[in-house]
Amino acid sequence: MASTAAPLTIGLLGAGSVGSQVARTLVEERELISSRVGAPVRLAGVAVRDVEAPRDWRIPGELLTTDAEALVDQVDVVVELLGGLEPAGSLIERALRRGAGVVTGNKALLATRGAELAAIAAEADVPLHYEAAVGGAIPILRPIQESLSGDRITKVMGIVNGTTNYILDQMDTTGAAFDDALHEAQRLGYAEADPTADVEGHDAAAKAAILGTLGFHAPFTIDDVHCEGITQVTSSDIEAAAASGYVIKLLAIAERFDGEGAVLRVHPTLLPRTHPLASVRGAFNAVFVVAENAGELMFYGQGAGGLPTSSAVLGDLVSAARSVRTAGAPAELSATDTTMTALPITKATTRYYVDLEVADREGVIAEIARVFADHHVSIEAMRQPGSVSADGEVDTDQDSGAIVQIVTHQAREKALADTVETLKEKEVVRAVSSVLRVEIDQQS
Repeated sequence: MASTAAPLTIGLLGAGSVGSQVARTLVEERELISSRVGAPVRLAGVAVRDVEAPRDWRIPGELLTTDAEALVDQVDVVVELLGGLEPAGSLIERALRRGAGVVTGNKALLATRGAELAAIAAEADVPLHYEAAVGGAIPILRPIQESLSGDRITKVMGIVNGTTNYILDQMDTTGAAFDDALHEAQRLGYAEADPTADVEGHDAAAKAAILGTLGFHAPFTIDDVHCEGITQVTSSDIEAAAASGYVIKLLAIAERFDGEGAVLRVHPTLLPRTHPLASVRGAFNAVFVVAENAGELMFYGQGAGGLPTSSAVLGDLVSAARSVRTAGAPAELSATDTTMTALPITKATTRYYVDLEVADREGVIAEIARVFADHHVSIEAMRQPGSVSADGEVDTDQDSGAIVQIVTHQAREKALADTVETLKEKEVVRAVSSVLRVEIDQQS
C-alpha cells in the first residue's frame, strides 16, 4: 500500500566518496529508504563546489547546485558531508535553527562545537545525528548513548583511524618501514595526499572527544585530548614489541577517574597480542567499552570508505527523517555532568615501555633499576637484546653500547614521565630511544 504521509525532502551537502554513495542510495533505493522512514523520501539537491568534478557515482545534473544555503533553506533533513569547520558549521546551525533535522559525519566540527550545536538542536526540537563521525560503519555511538544509558561506563578505548592502523599493521606483519607503509596506504586510498590529520593523531583525538562526551555525559572538546601520533614509531619499536609479545596500535582512550574527572588521550600503545584490539588488522576499526554492569564489549568493523561510511549516514538519515515526521526528537550529543572535568595526562594510570641505549660497563643495570625505584615505579620485565654476562650485566662488543628494553608495572603517568627524565640525565644512559605506553588485558 502506498504511503499517504507527507513527503520528506533531503538536502545533501558534499559529494565526495561518502556523499556520492549516499546520493546513489537515495536515488536508486528511494522506495526502500521511504519504507524504512514510513513516508516518501526525495533527494531534493546536492550542494557541491564544482558541478563538473568527477565523482564515484554520476549524480544527475538536475540535482547538483553550488548554492548550499538555498538548499538548506528548503529541505526537511540536511546531510552534511563537507568536512571541516566552515562552511559546514554555519550551514548546520542554519538548518537546525530553521527546524530541519541534521545528519553529519563531521568529527572535527563535533569535537569543537558539538555541545553548542546539540543545544541549538534541542531548543529547536529537531534531531542531530552523527554515527558516521566515529568508526565508519560501526554502530558505536548509539549503543553508548542508548543501550548503555542505564550503565556506568568507566573506559572507552579504540582503534578509530584506519590509516594509522593499516600503517602499523604493515610494519608489524611485513616489516615495512613507516614511509613505505604510508605510501602503500595512500596508493590504496586509505590515506590522503596530506596524511597529517591521521598520522599525527588529530583525527583520532576528535573522535576521542566525542566518545568521552557520550560515554561520560560531560562536555569535552578536542582541546581536552592529549594527542601523540605515530610518526616517531620505528621499525625497532615494532620488533621489540613483537619480541615481548606485544603489538603497537594508535589508541583513542577516554577513562573515568572517580572523584577527579576523566583523562582523554591518543597515542601509540603496546597491547598484548591476547587483547581483543590487538587482532584488528588493516584499515579496520574497533572500539572497546568497559562498563560496570555490562563488563567488556567490543564493536568491530569497516572504519572508512564510501560504502561502509554511507551505511552509517543512511541509518542516521532514516532515524532523523522519522523524528522530523513525528515532530522532532532531542539531539544525540547531550552532556549533563558539567562537574566532570578533563584531567591532564599526568593523572592517568598506565605502564611504560622504555628503550634505552646505555654504556657498556659494570653496574649499569643496577643504576637504571635504582632510578625506577627512586620514583616508586616497579619494573615488570627487562630485556637486553644481545648477550648478557653471567652476573646479569650487559655484555656486548658493540662500540655504541648496549640496548636495554624495560616494561614497567602500572603507575601514575607523572611518576613514569619523571623516571624517564631522570634517566636522560644519567651519564650511563646514552639515549632514551623510545618511550611508549602499554595497555594490558583487563583480566590480566
